[in-house]
Amino acid sequence: MDLPFDSAITRYFKKDAPKEVRKAIEEASKDQILSKSYPYREEMRRKDYEARMIDLQMQLVRMHYDLKAKGKRLIVVFEGRDAAGKGGTIEAMRLNLNPRVAKIVALAKPTEREAAQWYYQRYVDQLPALGEISLYDRSWYNRAIVEPVFGFCTPDQKAKFFRQLPEYERMITDEGIIMVKLWLEVDRAEQLKRFLDREGDPMKQWKLSQIDIDGLAKWKDYSAAIAETMQRSHYSYAPWTVILSDDKLRARIAAIQTVLNAMDYPGKDPGLIGAVDAKICGGPSLIGM
Repeated sequence: MDLPFDSAITRYFKKDAPKEVRKAIEEASKDQILSKSYPYREEMRRKDYEARMIDLQMQLVRMHYDLKAKGKRLIVVFEGRDAAGKGGTIEAMRLNLNPRVAKIVALAKPTEREAAQWYYQRYVDQLPALGEISLYDRSWYNRAIVEPVFGFCTPDQKAKFFRQLPEYERMITDEGIIMVKLWLEVDRAEQLKRFLDREGDPMKQWKLSQIDIDGLAKWKDYSAAIAETMQRSHYSYAPWTVILSDDKLRARIAAIQTVLNAMDYPGKDPGLIGAVDAKICGGPSLIGM
């Protein structure tokens, strides 16, 4: 089977990956967590995950019904490292919601006209109307992280973004829109392992892009950009929730719990939602860069 991008991920793994990263991948057992700093050594069992998700999905449906009936508006911003599990978490959150109400916003590269607009404009166009949820699969934070790392924006454009960001998010929340910002963080070895899995699976190869390939060697640049972004955009009215997503199943549970805890609705049951696992879910300090 031909591998996408001329086997670039496998080649990086064999020739250029840090020795400790390559060793962690080669020596790991099937369900072992690769990160030594992650608080659990093995992935959550699927049957335990599915049992927890029954209650959480019921709570999501209650929340969704109330949001639509009362005309509330909700934004969930999904950001994170490449291969951190954003797409799977979004699908788990939207599994039993009406797709006409809960829409995924996954914008492609700006068109020539969009590139000539105010930077935030195309994201504003996707804000929810009354009774809607917008799930941003990456967002305006591209300008804070991906674009500077790859040189897709100028220093002046980045500075302008951060100048306008506090008021932009203040206007959203002042409008009465509830905003939850999630950052999914994953260990470097786990990220590379997931890329290798995608490269070798024809059903997942579509998830790979040239940016993924080019970004393999930019871990430190990404880390610096992430640290700066967390420091400059963790507002009291729009805080970040960081989720360590080396275990995708635990991360999905924590993400759904975070959204449910941000909403008030009839039938909300804290006992069924459960306590968020503070070992893997918290503020920006959890990243520990």
